[in-house]
Amino acid sequence: MSKHPKDMTPEERDEFHRKAESQILKFKYEKPAPSPRPKQNTWLVRRPKIQVLVQCVKSGGENNLHYHTKSETSWMVLKGRALFEGVNDTVIAELGPMEGINLPGGVRYRFCKVGDEDLEILQMVSVEDDGQGESERINLDAHKEWMVEGHLLKY
Repeated sequence: MSKHPKDMTPEERDEFHRKAESQILKFKYEKPAPSPRPKQNTWLVRRPKIQVLVQCVKSGGENNLHYHTKSETSWMVLKGRALFEGVNDTVIAELGPMEGINLPGGVRYRFCKVGDEDLEILQMVSVEDDGQGESERINLDAHKEWMVEGHLLKY
């Protein structure tokens, strides 16, 4: 947006609103069908500045210690329990249903499900657009066996 709406003519402002309104997205989450994979992602929103998905994590679906550049991530447990850990297995948080956490870019973390129930966790990623390149995932530990190319998130 080159002009602030308050500085637009009524016609420009109307066009500004119509353009935004033409991009409204409605979404719905349904748990994915059973799969042999220990983690499945269901994308809800994939936009340049925000991405929203639900990860369904079974036993063995934990991830590796990593961090993200130029993005901030909020997580909310829908079902099950999640354990977030940092460097040297330091507990960042253990979350149950309807509890969440926000991790600024640069936070080193991994998470796993806790208990017998599958974990369903909502992930909301806000991507920084500083004109200096894309956000990256930087792995500090080796990938887990199940983490194959094409499955990892890129934002």
